[in-house]
Order: sequence, then structure tokens, then C-alpha cells
Amino acid sequence: MTIRVMLVDDQVLLRTGFRMVLAAQPDMEVVAEAGNGAEALEVLRSTQVDVILMDVRMPHLDGVEATRRICEGGQNEDAPKVLILTTFDLDEYAFSALKAGASGFMLKDVPPGELLAAIRAVQSGDAVVAPSTTRRLLDRFTPMLPATSGEPSRPELERLTDREREVLLLVAQGLSNGEIAARLVLSEATVKTHVGRILTKLSLRDRVQAVVLAYETGLVRAGGAGA
Repeated sequence: MTIRVMLVDDQVLLRTGFRMVLAAQPDMEVVAEAGNGAEALEVLRSTQVDVILMDVRMPHLDGVEATRRICEGGQNEDAPKVLILTTFDLDEYAFSALKAGASGFMLKDVPPGELLAAIRAVQSGDAVVAPSTTRRLLDRFTPMLPATSGEPSRPELERLTDREREVLLLVAQGLSNGEIAARLVLSEATVKTHVGRILTKLSLRDRVQAVVLAYETGLVRAGGAGA
């Protein structure tokens, strides 16, 4: 199946570069482009897109608000997945975009192979699993967030079994399914099942949102330590 990609960036040269990389892939097609978030939302009304490469700092409507509007509806499988593109490793805009529903973020100078792998991972439903830069981003900005509730955790966490909480903690620490399987002495298929149940019970789109939730609820503290 061809992955339909949309490029959203106010720099035409950057869009041209990404389009050339993607055009060389037999399983990818750039079906749309936009110069800001407002244009992107307008294009999405008439164009079917699987994955959006979204800049964050753009005029008129930035990538954070555009991501929030695109990702509204929670687990709607038909909604495009958003990969944030940023120039800065530790970028408060990228952090806000993750909270808004983005499936991950990448630096604009990412090697082509990593970008292509990320697009395929997101399309397959696995999402980009909190890379080290995402972890550092969360470590930096989560302590600065004002408390949203007097409760230490969301009630939804009570729906998780002990094993699911254990898996969520390891997901939040950046471990892959294979690494979690080795740590807990489980099969990788069993871990994948646990992750799927966690996302369903917590009404999350993907693993990145699970990581953000784990930080916000205190399940994982800044620095990566479990609560």
C-alpha cells in the first residue's frame, strides 16, 4: 500500500528536498503540500492523507494548533498521523505538539533513512517510540507545567492491570517491544497485545501519547525514574 504523505512547511526549499527523498520510494507518494497550518487544514478537507510531516514554527497557524485540530477525535483511525519537524533538539513547540497529539518529532536534518523508517512506523500503527530526544524534551519541560489537577494520576490508570502498568512504565522509559519482552521474559507478541490494551483503555492514539501521559501523571518522573 502506498503511504500518502503531506508536507507542511513555510520553507519551499525544505519541502522540495523532502519531496525528492520521498519520491524515490516505491511505497510513498507526496499527495499534498502546504505552507502553514491553515493551508494544511484546508487541503485536508479534500485530500486523503496518511502521514503529515509538520513544521511547528509557521505564520498564520503554527504546527502545534494545526496538529491539535487534526488529532481531535482521539483514536479515529482515519485521521492522519503527524510527525513534527523541528530545527531545535529541545523545542517547547515540539513538546506542545506531542501533547496535542503528534506521533513523534524529528529534527529537520535527520538522515533520510531515519525519516523514511519513521514514516513507515507511524503508518503501520507502531508510531515513533519516544526517541532519546523526545525523552530529553519531556524531562526538560514536564516539570515546568502547571498542575492540572490535585490528583496524582488520572482515574483511567486504575483500569490497568499490574502487568499493564509495568509495561506502560517501560514504554515511557523508551524501551521497544523487543526490549520490554526481554526485560519481562515475555514474547514480543504478548507485549504488543499489552500495549494495544493500554492504548485502548487510556484512549490514546499511540505510544508517544502514552509517554506524555506517564510523565504528566507522575508514573515516570523527569530523568526517567519510575514513580
